Amino acid sequence: MARPLFAATVFSGAFLLFLVQPLISRQLLPWFGGSAAVWATCLVFFQVVLLAGYAYSDWIARHLRPRHQAGVHLALLAISLINLSVIADPSWKPKGGEDPSLWILYLLVATIGLPYFLLSTTGPLVQSWVARTLTGSQVYRFFALSNLASLIALICYPFLIEPHASIALQARAWTALYLFFVLACAASALFFMRHALPAAAHAKKEESDKDVKPGLRSHVLWLALSAMGTWLLLATTNHITQNIAAVPFLWLLPLTIYLLTFILCFESDRWYARSRLLLPTALMLVVCAYGLQHRHLGFEIRIAVPLYAAGLFLFCMFLHGELAGMRPAPRHLTRFYLMVSLGGALGGIAVGLVAPRILPAYYELGIGFVILALLAACLFPGRLLPVGAGVLAVLCAYFLSVQVSNDSRQARRMERSFYGSLRTVDTRHANPEKDVRELFNGSIRHGEQYLDPKRRSEPTTYYGRTSGIGLAIACTRTQGRKLGVIGLGAGTLAAYGRAGDVYRFYEINPQVIDIARSEFSFLRDSRARVDIVQGDARLALESEAPQRFDVLAIDAFSGDSIPIHLITREAMDVYLRHLASQGILAFHVTNRFLELAPVVANLAKERGLHAVLIEDEGEGTTSHSTDWVLVARDKNVLEQGPIADAASPIEPIEGLGIWTDDFNNLFDVLK
Repeated sequence: MARPLFAATVFSGAFLLFLVQPLISRQLLPWFGGSAAVWATCLVFFQVVLLAGYAYSDWIARHLRPRHQAGVHLALLAISLINLSVIADPSWKPKGGEDPSLWILYLLVATIGLPYFLLSTTGPLVQSWVARTLTGSQVYRFFALSNLASLIALICYPFLIEPHASIALQARAWTALYLFFVLACAASALFFMRHALPAAAHAKKEESDKDVKPGLRSHVLWLALSAMGTWLLLATTNHITQNIAAVPFLWLLPLTIYLLTFILCFESDRWYARSRLLLPTALMLVVCAYGLQHRHLGFEIRIAVPLYAAGLFLFCMFLHGELAGMRPAPRHLTRFYLMVSLGGALGGIAVGLVAPRILPAYYELGIGFVILALLAACLFPGRLLPVGAGVLAVLCAYFLSVQVSNDSRQARRMERSFYGSLRTVDTRHANPEKDVRELFNGSIRHGEQYLDPKRRSEPTTYYGRTSGIGLAIACTRTQGRKLGVIGLGAGTLAAYGRAGDVYRFYEINPQVIDIARSEFSFLRDSRARVDIVQGDARLALESEAPQRFDVLAIDAFSGDSIPIHLITREAMDVYLRHLASQGILAFHVTNRFLELAPVVANLAKERGLHAVLIEDEGEGTTSHSTDWVLVARDKNVLEQGPIADAASPIEPIEGLGIWTDDFNNLFDVLK
């Protein structure tokens, strides 16, 4: 009876621990521009609180008697029920001037801080209780069970929970499950209090099992191995979702791999054998490091995503396999878990908080490869293997230096922040009239401008005169036009501005604003009055008086996907409040991976609006092929000659529902 009780406690705690992560992250995404960095920052919080939970477990397991352990933990469980709220209050919405990373951390502490802390204590604390009550139990298999529960929660959320339940319903269900967890944990604590071996007897049993107290080297290696696992997890996530393909559900792939390696390595020693895994891991390390400075191998989605996913699996199998092989006797397991958690927190902080502030681009993965090779050199006995690992470190460092050198040589300017990595590049041609300056966010071009003074005012890339937005602007009133744009980029749309016009841009990233003003001249050359509002566009529009835009362009990118909170029923209502009676909403739906036009069409149909798709092949070298959906209240607005001639019907997707802030599913619109 005791073993199933302890197992249920561990399983439910780990399941809830990882279920709340995507739940709260999903609520926060619209508040911070839908950036992938929201997920990375949340992971840092989860790692740090996990560390606090493991430190608490280590302290009370070492210093308190069973009765006092149970009493303290039961009291904290009771306190956590007093104000149990998974949903953040709307008063926490940012106003636009806050540091987003710190604001997210404050918010998470205030909402789920204590419940998450208590859930994080469950694994090591309950395993220490198992070691004191159930003789002969393989306590480290409970760690594998914990990671299995986490993996199940992670997989269930996007496929079973998110598509069918609102955030409010998810929060209520999570609260109900948390109450079950509290009851199971309380029952486990009471069982432990009544059946725990006396400290002397437990110590004598451990000594009979040839318990060896871990030394300083063991503690340092525990710390380093776990830190590198988290480092590579977050760095690989950044590379896949920023440099390769900004598809949000790809965030889950690296974390799933990371958890799977923990499950395999701690479930049984049969899954990891150094002799079999060492050579494939070393070869994969070289290939992945080389790929970071090879555009096709390291950045082409069909090759790079499988490559770096397989690489992460091998690297984490090596790190977690070595870590599992160094696990101490059960009497020291809370200290072991404390060091593992501390390493995880340090790795998360380094990549999630420090790297965006000190690195101009996504170089943390290349740095991680160098450190991984150096760490391997410290692990191996003898002479040959450390030398081989040292050679690997030198190779990885060389490939990293080539990557940095290429970026520095090609880019005029490189900057990085919470919202991503920005580069401006001057591209030269045999004909100087075709020379352009380009703006990239990660791997995605966000605008370009001709360097020839005679051509600087030509609208380029996605905003040519035959594009959907070009036609929308041409078909509105000629005097005193008012245009709203969500997403600044290089400021290209300001090229359409004329005297008496007002162009109002909404941009969440202050670095984009600075680059648009300093590296490009669209804004200062425009004859229109140009206003720029910094902050999340939807939050800004919600707080503003009606603007009566003649055209409102929704063109805010995070990599290559429009943030979902800008293409929902609630967002459409916000846009309509600011649109003039004869105005046009222009949704930029150009996307390599997602079919977004039917989503807009459904939203328009529900509100009794009219929508057409403008597919444009571009004007030679001036602009690129684009897809824009134009939406208007008045059907006649979309039947004007230029728009009607270019319009095409929008093919529906069978079974696609209305996207709302609560219900949306990217899998439904995959190309």
